[in-house]
Amino acid sequence: MSSHSHAFSLLSNNPAQGGFQLYTALNALVVSKIPDSLSYTSAAVLPLAISTAATCLFKKETLALPLPKSSDPNPPASGKSVLIWGGSSSVGATAIQLAAGAGHKVISVASKRNIDGVKALGAAEVFDYNSASVADDIVAALKGTEFAGVCDAIGSPDAAKAWTPVYEKLGGRYGSVMPGASGLPAGIEGASVFAPTIALDDKLIGDAVWAEWVPAALQKGTLKASPEAIVIKGGLDAVQEGLNKQKAGVSFGKIVVEL
Repeated sequence: MSSHSHAFSLLSNNPAQGGFQLYTALNALVVSKIPDSLSYTSAAVLPLAISTAATCLFKKETLALPLPKSSDPNPPASGKSVLIWGGSSSVGATAIQLAAGAGHKVISVASKRNIDGVKALGAAEVFDYNSASVADDIVAALKGTEFAGVCDAIGSPDAAKAWTPVYEKLGGRYGSVMPGASGLPAGIEGASVFAPTIALDDKLIGDAVWAEWVPAALQKGTLKASPEAIVIKGGLDAVQEGLNKQKAGVSFGKIVVEL
């Protein structure tokens, strides 16, 4: 059986731990087996997204949601809920699956063309973020739940401005993928996330997610490699091509350079 992992060169600044090479030194906690049915290029969309999403959802400084306890596709409902802003991003798509896998009600937003695909990941409702009624629709969908807050997988001031009305009506905390996130509503508590802490300061989360839930969820199909990999062939010489495609704009996809 093959495996995939989150490389930590961003943290260590050690080239031996970088991902753009055939052999990478890895932290054993953030390595997971993958089923034979999942290709390396598809699996490559997951590692950073898993660590980032788990830190956003479960870290006590962010949303402090209960961790998943089983890879069962239909876990018991926790009564808690979360808004994941940017459900078609790699972090958002993985956060939806992690939160739903822990039994939490997930509400998300995406562009209109991606709503069905994002909902298929386990969100109870997905709304068009361009809709004038999006905040009211989200609040209505969260009725009757204990709202933990917002996992912001976009992190821009415009995104924060868009979900601020939900916070103003329901409260809750935030986690953001943007370091030093700005434009946040006054009084909200939470934090920006740094994915490598999943194996260090937040090792309890890393154990529950990476060591326990991820391998079993991949095997059962509870966790899917989403969004779809947009594969760039040509090895390291093709990295610039991948960057150019990313800069041009990608919707519900993840650029993967095949080594």
